[in-house]
Amino acid sequence: MAEPSTLPPSPWNIANGLTVLRVVLVPLFGWLLLREGGDDDPSRIAAFVTFGIAMMTDRLDGDLARRRGLVTDFGKIADPIADKALTGMAFVGLSLLGELPWWVTVVVLVREWGITVLRFAVLRYGVMAANRGGKLKTVLQALALGLYILPMPGWFDPIEASVMALAVIVTVVTGVDYVLSAIRLRRSATP
Repeated sequence: MAEPSTLPPSPWNIANGLTVLRVVLVPLFGWLLLREGGDDDPSRIAAFVTFGIAMMTDRLDGDLARRRGLVTDFGKIADPIADKALTGMAFVGLSLLGELPWWVTVVVLVREWGITVLRFAVLRYGVMAANRGGKLKTVLQALALGLYILPMPGWFDPIEASVMALAVIVTVVTGVDYVLSAIRLRRSATP
């Protein structure tokens, strides 16, 4: 009877391929969102569909990686970067179109990229994978952004704004949690 392999999985796997696909979809999504100054409903619907497909790959790649034993350090780092690229394009695009206040975009992007830089800074002590709070943040951001991307009637604006407010609050709170986790990780690795 053969012993199970103790070699780590190759970074060349389907889960990481889906992460890379998400990155590749970012420019297409951005072009569709910003096309005709954001006033072209068919393009906005196509942007919504592209955004939705890209966000589904986020869920699918993680599930595949865990279920099939394909979790890699590349995936742990690349997956959050792919998320930041996609959601970052959505936040910036919506602000460029005047549909989302710039302060929201700045707060979210500073948190997102700050945590990504923090992950790299503590990499020598260990990998900080996404936790449940970070996953909730991603779901709330995706929902809020999806509502803003999809052309909706004006009466829907308070619902969009409420979901976005909740997403921003969770984004900030989880950002603080990641900073505390990084401090704990560094302290536990230092003799």
